[in-house]
Amino acid sequence: MLIWLLLFGAIALAVLSARNPLLVAAWWRVGRSRAGMASATLLIAFVVVGLLDSIHYRPRLEHPVGQGAAGSEEQPAAYAVEVLSLLDGILSSLRTRNEKTYSEPLATRAHAKESIEVRDANGQLRQSRDYPRLKYGGAHLGADEAQRHADIGERVLRATGIALLAWWALAATVAAVLARRAGCVQCEAWRRIWRNESDFAWNAVLVAVAGLLLLGAPVALLAVDYHVFGTDKVGQDVLYQVLKSVRTALVIGLVTTLVMLPLSILLGVIAGYFRGWVDDLIQYLYTTLSSIPGVLLIAAAVLMMQVVIDTHPQWFATAAERADLRLVALCFILGVTSWTGLCRLLRGETLKLRELEYIQAAQAFGVPDLRIIARHILPNLMHIVIIALVMDFSSLVLAEAVLSYVGIGVDPTMISFGTMINNARLELAREPVVWWSLAAAFVFMFTLVLAANLLADAVRDAFDPRLAGSA
Repeated sequence: MLIWLLLFGAIALAVLSARNPLLVAAWWRVGRSRAGMASATLLIAFVVVGLLDSIHYRPRLEHPVGQGAAGSEEQPAAYAVEVLSLLDGILSSLRTRNEKTYSEPLATRAHAKESIEVRDANGQLRQSRDYPRLKYGGAHLGADEAQRHADIGERVLRATGIALLAWWALAATVAAVLARRAGCVQCEAWRRIWRNESDFAWNAVLVAVAGLLLLGAPVALLAVDYHVFGTDKVGQDVLYQVLKSVRTALVIGLVTTLVMLPLSILLGVIAGYFRGWVDDLIQYLYTTLSSIPGVLLIAAAVLMMQVVIDTHPQWFATAAERADLRLVALCFILGVTSWTGLCRLLRGETLKLRELEYIQAAQAFGVPDLRIIARHILPNLMHIVIIALVMDFSSLVLAEAVLSYVGIGVDPTMISFGTMINNARLELAREPVVWWSLAAAFVFMFTLVLAANLLADAVRDAFDPRLAGSA
């Protein structure tokens, strides 16, 4: 519910921004930023994966043969205990094709040697130490394992051709739409796109889409018969794990702001506008909270929450409910402990705004304080709120990884970047080294955080009045 509430809140913010000429101009400046639009395209791909993983259902169980027949009482519907998501349904092959243990990316055999039975030249079974064949990885090759490289190359070439055709169709559609709007030929529209002469950074969007297609299409085609990123200790596909980790990162980064923003805005504006004892009380509150080490405060809150969850197992019908409650509780804990910085910024800006002449004139005419705050103070604070919202996202994603690494993050049964890194910690001490699980989690988390930081820079440059004025 919180995830979809955030989605509808973003839509409402877009509608309200469309009615404000200043916000429209600021968002157009974001749209003209090539780095900002390229990173926004990557973030949209992550958000789509997260939303698909947020539509949950429990599969309906079939009645045993002989029950529910004609003339008998209709049996009530029964549902499985396991909770799945729409992403799980799409990736059902990755979710269910589990191997015995570790296997390298695109491998057809396990990572470690085992004692297996083989037939000698006389047809007798004997014990041998060798790398056993995987149950699913490269099983379509049969006994002809030598064709693995040729099969992988053929699939990559085929997927690249499909990606280029899809990108060309998208680019031609964009050029045709721009040519129709501008009243020019399509060649002229192409020239304007690639020279960045349009009002929107379409060239950055198309380049980012090309990168996604050229990387995603081969991975999708290879994942049909191979483990593209290998498997972990229990034989689970690492590609499936990193895709499932996206939702956890987005929930931590976005739902936490749903807790942090009301506290920051309410207390910061009240402290800066009313001043006096109210300002002193709020300053004492956030100064005291900031003086406590954040990791210790979060650890204490998470451990107390874990005690409550462990002593009330009857609250949860499934393990997924238990994991989601811990995730939501972690979001609330991070929100309650991270609102102080934005509150301090909003207090200082409100102190400056309330001294402006038009606000003092409104006070002199007897306009109620709440009306002044809603009509004059809050609209002039929104650029700070938007900048802080985007910039805090990446820090919260990294915070989840650190907390899960030290064991006080999300539930151990929930897949996240932090739990993947924590599980891969001991794998680095193996011989030979199991590196692919850590590398996959690092690459995906690095891409998500980098895209968020680049978008945050574009939003800051567009919404900060000083930077916008100098530009």
